[in-house]
Amino acid sequence: MNKLLKKTSKILLPIALGGFVLYWVYRDFDFMRAEEVLLYGIDWGWMLVSLFFGVMSHVFRGWRWKQTLAPLGVYPKSSDCVDAIFISYAANLVLPRVGEVSRCGVLAKYDDVSFAKSLGTVVTERLIDMLSIVLIAGVAFLVQMPVFVRFFEETGTKIPSLLHLVSSPWFYVAFLCVAGVGVLLYFLLRMFSFFDKMKGMMLGIWEGVMSLRQVKNIPLFVLYTLLIWLCYFYHFYFTFYCFSFTAHLGVLAGLVMFVGGTFAVIVPTPNGAGPWHFAVITMMMMYGVGATDAGIFALIVHGIQTLLVIVLGLFGWVHLSFVGRKK
Repeated sequence: MNKLLKKTSKILLPIALGGFVLYWVYRDFDFMRAEEVLLYGIDWGWMLVSLFFGVMSHVFRGWRWKQTLAPLGVYPKSSDCVDAIFISYAANLVLPRVGEVSRCGVLAKYDDVSFAKSLGTVVTERLIDMLSIVLIAGVAFLVQMPVFVRFFEETGTKIPSLLHLVSSPWFYVAFLCVAGVGVLLYFLLRMFSFFDKMKGMMLGIWEGVMSLRQVKNIPLFVLYTLLIWLCYFYHFYFTFYCFSFTAHLGVLAGLVMFVGGTFAVIVPTPNGAGPWHFAVITMMMMYGVGATDAGIFALIVHGIQTLLVIVLGLFGWVHLSFVGRKK
């Protein structure tokens, strides 16, 4: 009974957190206006361009993953690695962060790859991703810092007092997001403490982590990493051109919102639903976009990108079922 309760809470709590933040952000929203824009106000050509880069980001990630597995003496098919990535992102919609485990299970089933070793390569990937986003965020802050300063000067906005901050409803939204990250870290630590009891698995994970030192073509690995993050950015940035009220926003504005949205996705909700909307809407309003238009943008773009994740996950599952060589 306790195990069932824990499993159920792991699924329902992220959904509840995301649902609460979405409700708070869109509690007074004009959904009829959003429906009108969805039906008649989207340039679908640019949306297809955006979706293309979304697909390619997963493809490059799958190819890079295969490269990190090679030093371990395993050589899964490139298509299997890509399909596993597709499935992992779809799995994250059901239970945040479970995708990292599910893609290792896919290769264990179809390519006889050691689960522990492949999990070690995933840990390495996440460390590299963390370093990448920190570097991108640092560049965005340095380049756009004058914009934020000018915003506060022109609007006459002052840093709020602590009392005003605590009384603001947005403080509690942010607090819940941070609390969600804290809960996620707690479960991750619990998971690793469980792995610590399994010495063989931990040795396999460590071997997978150390595989990066033996990657033969480091320039190709760096290229894949750059292409992954470039595709992530274009996947978001080209959606600006899908709407008349965001088409004027430049690359730097896109960079700031991309960084904010990326950090918001860390909050354990399905595909960052709720925190991602909150971050993007808030930052978009800083660049002069109206609250309603910013809400429409976040709602439609996130919905379409989430649908893409679902479609790719189904494709990966079907493709593996018919083409993958089952062990």
